[in-house]
Amino acid sequence: MHAESFAIKPAAARRIDEAKRVLAVGTTSLRTLEASMRDHGQILSGPGQTNIFIYPPFQFRRVDSCSPIFTMPKSTLLILVSAFAGREFILEAYRQAIAERYRFFSYGDCMLIR
Repeated sequence: MHAESFAIKPAAARRIDEAKRVLAVGTTSLRTLEASMRDHGQILSGPGQTNIFIYPPFQFRRVDSCSPIFTMPKSTLLILVSAFAGREFILEAYRQAIAERYRFFSYGDCMLIR
């Protein structure tokens, strides 16, 4: 799994730690928060890098909803989203996205998963 750099401001770390519900916007945010929970048991502020590989049956510790872009089929990020919402649900969403000609990659369409 590729590594991604991140930075979490102190105020953001506090708010995320105290929040009842957490929506991760994008897979980098999701990976960042879950890596912090895995490594430290809380959301820590500061710069960092993660190479966490999230795949089923991953146990999410902090994020309870996410809004990822439609990544390409057969990608590690599709596996991450499948770990979050279930493989069959995600594959059906992709079938519909392809039928409706949604855009993929960084500037494409996204979805909200709760």
